[in-house]
Amino acid sequence: MTLTAEQKRQAEQKHYNASLDLCPARQLLEAISSKWVTLVMLALVDGQQRHSHLRKRVPGASQKMLTSTLRSLERDGLVSRRVTLSVPVRTDYELTPLGHSLLRIVFEMKNWAEENMDAVAASRMEHDRHKLAFN
Repeated sequence: MTLTAEQKRQAEQKHYNASLDLCPARQLLEAISSKWVTLVMLALVDGQQRHSHLRKRVPGASQKMLTSTLRSLERDGLVSRRVTLSVPVRTDYELTPLGHSLLRIVFEMKNWAEENMDAVAASRMEHDRHKLAFN
């Protein structure tokens, strides 16, 4: 069966529609959208870090949250983990080449936030003020 150009376009759009569970963009955004993922990646920018050192560099992250985040990043191939048998056991983490490639985007988002947060905060205040006036 031959598809029209419109049918082909719709099929391609459906294939990569961010609202669909199998969309690559959606899957990646779900994996990296946690603030902890971003903070851990930024903490690893200087190279290999011990788990205990990462806990100090990522304020507010509990040991459980940090461990969970690192496991998720390792599963996605963004972070590698190396265990050294010693007393106590030493565990080091570092960004993989794939993680470094994503870090460029994380830095762009960080820079955007720093440049635009005042405007976002002003917009939020105006929105909330407007909302209160109507309630």
